[in-house]
Amino acid sequence: MLIITIKQGKEKSILSGDPWIYLSAIDKVEGRPQERNKPGTTALVQSSARQFLARAAYNAKSQIAARVWTLREDEPVDHAMIKRRVQAAVARRAIDVRKADPQALALVIDGEKDGLPGLLVHSYGGTAGYLVCQFNAAGVDLWRVTIVQALLAATGCPNVFERSDELMRKGEGLPVIWRGLAGEEPPQRLMVRDGNRLLPTDIRTGFVYPR
Repeated sequence: MLIITIKQGKEKSILSGDPWIYLSAIDKVEGRPQERNKPGTTALVQSSARQFLARAAYNAKSQIAARVWTLREDEPVDHAMIKRRVQAAVARRAIDVRKADPQALALVIDGEKDGLPGLLVHSYGGTAGYLVCQFNAAGVDLWRVTIVQALLAATGCPNVFERSDELMRKGEGLPVIWRGLAGEEPPQRLMVRDGNRLLPTDIRTGFVYPR
């Protein structure tokens, strides 16, 4: 595992709950070169006095050099943790999603708020519709297979499409990919509610057709 040592005094923001660790806060990164160069690798974060601070996803290619997974020393970052967090996020918003207009995009997972930094998931059309995912950080990108499996199990929706934010992925040094991850891709044109209006939209790209 990589070990990130934080500069003296810079640990305060981490301990206060800030999920982002900027490059300027890091004193050194220790570990094998292949791990340091692999975006999203899990790292142990420690203070200048070598006290445990967090476990985080490290990305040498991003100005946000690490995104915190957990402040608990006894919580490993593994398949079970990722699945728990997906399930908890889905359960947290299940009532809202069920009540949502089936022609609206309903929020299912909201990144850092759900302990899944950089991951956004919206649903359209309920359990028979589509999930649209944004893997906007290296950590969740590395766990995408586990995340998709957990989404399929937790929501019952068979169709998952990736539409990540181009600028954010480029800032993370990640390729920009729009593709189906499970089931069928959404059609090019769906009616999506925006306030009181229904707009013809391609939810795969976010493009709204002129009316």
